[in-house]
Amino acid sequence: MAYKYLVIVESPTKAKTIDKYLGRNYKVVASKGHLRDLPKSKMGVDIENSFEPHYISIRGRGDTIKELRKLAKKAEKVFLAADPDREGEAIAWHLGFLLNLDPDAENRVVFNEITKESVKEAFKTPRKIDKDLVDAQQARRILDRIVGYSISPLLWKKIKKGLSAGRVQSTSLKMIIDRENEIRNFKPEEYWSIPTKFKKGRSSFEAAFYGIDGKKTELKNEVDVKAVMARLDQEKTFEVVDIEEKERRRKPLSPFTTSTLQQEASNRLNFRTSKTMMVAQQLYEGIAIGRNTIGLITYMRTDSTRIAPSAKNAAADFIETEYGKEYLGAGRKIVNTAGAQDAHEAIRPSNASMTPESIKDSLSRDQFRLYALIWARFMASQMSDAIFDTIRADINQNDVMFRANGSRIKFDGFLKVYPNNSSKDNYLPALAVGDAVNATEIEPTQHFTQPPARYNEASLVKVLEEKGIGRPSTYSPTIETLRRRYYVKLVAKRFEPTDLGEIVNEVMNEFFPQIVNTDFTAGMEMNLDEIEEGKREWVAVLEQFYSTFGEDLEKAEKDMEKIEIKDEPAGFDCPECGNAMVIKIGRYGKFYACSNFPECRHTEAIVHKIGVTCPTCKQGDVIERKSKKNRLFYGCNRYPECEFVSWDKPVARDCPKCEHYLIEKVSRKGKQVKCSNCDYEEALES
Repeated sequence: MAYKYLVIVESPTKAKTIDKYLGRNYKVVASKGHLRDLPKSKMGVDIENSFEPHYISIRGRGDTIKELRKLAKKAEKVFLAADPDREGEAIAWHLGFLLNLDPDAENRVVFNEITKESVKEAFKTPRKIDKDLVDAQQARRILDRIVGYSISPLLWKKIKKGLSAGRVQSTSLKMIIDRENEIRNFKPEEYWSIPTKFKKGRSSFEAAFYGIDGKKTELKNEVDVKAVMARLDQEKTFEVVDIEEKERRRKPLSPFTTSTLQQEASNRLNFRTSKTMMVAQQLYEGIAIGRNTIGLITYMRTDSTRIAPSAKNAAADFIETEYGKEYLGAGRKIVNTAGAQDAHEAIRPSNASMTPESIKDSLSRDQFRLYALIWARFMASQMSDAIFDTIRADINQNDVMFRANGSRIKFDGFLKVYPNNSSKDNYLPALAVGDAVNATEIEPTQHFTQPPARYNEASLVKVLEEKGIGRPSTYSPTIETLRRRYYVKLVAKRFEPTDLGEIVNEVMNEFFPQIVNTDFTAGMEMNLDEIEEGKREWVAVLEQFYSTFGEDLEKAEKDMEKIEIKDEPAGFDCPECGNAMVIKIGRYGKFYACSNFPECRHTEAIVHKIGVTCPTCKQGDVIERKSKKNRLFYGCNRYPECEFVSWDKPVARDCPKCEHYLIEKVSRKGKQVKCSNCDYEEALES
């Protein structure tokens, strides 16, 4: 069928969705990502000549370029409809070059959501390619290429092959290792509490020691506790000396940005950041709902919390109809964080009235869960505050004061669609000043301060955003690179640095302090934003960067000594040649290898038994294993004779309810033991 207009997008799924919205005069095709980039075999940047990039057509994409040129020649006009961000603008710019399109033509089409109305409206107002956006992306690409292709060969030469360094990657690694050093250097301090149970009539409630003689008092040791206990007579009544009642409001959170979506999906759904972005991409590009293919959410790479007026109005209509006028937020104003690029909206459903339950049958389990989270967060952001009645009671005996706090949800507001665990009622019985209450249990308890927790994916993304390091699209690939290079490993879903990661970080700290400096990295992001806004020239930004980096690089090449990573003795001999086996560090962690390499190439995986007999064959041992993506799982050491595998760690006990094997799960509540088959669960003793 003949066509007048050619539309080029990145993704086949996106092309399929948009094609259904446009008429027969349009042909929609996908470039399947970038077609032109810097070469992989060399740096491809002429540092001496104003950092001029040497772009080439990407190997293996020749047939796609040829086909697009053929289709473009037949069209009266070519529209470039890549994603609405720097990366998409750069893809459009490269396409324009490859197809020999007029650089001043108004052929760039952008839309924040893939719905029929938004797409058709966007094609009414095409614009020129935004060269400032392109320059910002080009500056980032060249900057990261210079850093990576300058430092990585040094690490290969001085430490071991296969290593890499990067601007955001190296800063993130330093943060993980700095946190590890905090944990190592942490000195626990003793403190005590005195949780107490009181009773008034038939009602019981809990309180905690507050202070002495009307002043808040810390209990630092057992001597302090004994001094308090000496003043108390548990057989006598205590008196309620003060009551304070208040109404407290809790405002809803803003709708999602990329980073907050990654954090909340990690916390609530246990999604990896890479999984969150993959599923969000599917929801954005289009899902078949009945006979129609619809983009269910707005663009998912954004750091803006802005909402279009039309979306606000649609949400208001839905909330008022579904829940009542009292649930509608009064002129809810959402403020963007400093430095947010406001070209996009927040991540929200493209159709507020399309509830998760109404389309559940059309979605996969992961798609449904993520869409439900996005829909609920957006709706909650437009709803009224939750209102709590709070009560504080001070209870006294011999000038020793205990304090009880209670709360009750008076009006659930936004919590109706977006509840959380901290919003449960905590009732106190009816109390009045002068009431006598009895202590049924007074239990002094010793505690020790705890070191800061290691970063998990959610907390690392949060601190990267807070410090202005990287951008929404960089968080997930940065984390994946750190794991893929074996600089960090995930233990109980938290990042621990490896020996290799510590060595690389030490070298980077010594020779490239600018690269691992969080302030520098955040400042560079601001420079890139100013290039996008047309306030700075990209070559000048790179020149300023290289004036220091070039000196650091020259010094490192001259002064960096070769670091020998010594192999650890394995404690047994090679079964093939009889030489000693050693422990080496490879791409996926440590492994056994023959010390007579390369003459003998015998290797073995390091097997970690967990002390559990295989629940399937009852003969083998359950061992730790790694997937192709370096994810830890558990399997029988008799594989392939026995094919038992589990993502969760099996426990050496059977379920008392159904006799299937038990597994250990880690959640926000801590570690739990659950049945692999039924609903049995128990808290895991620490």
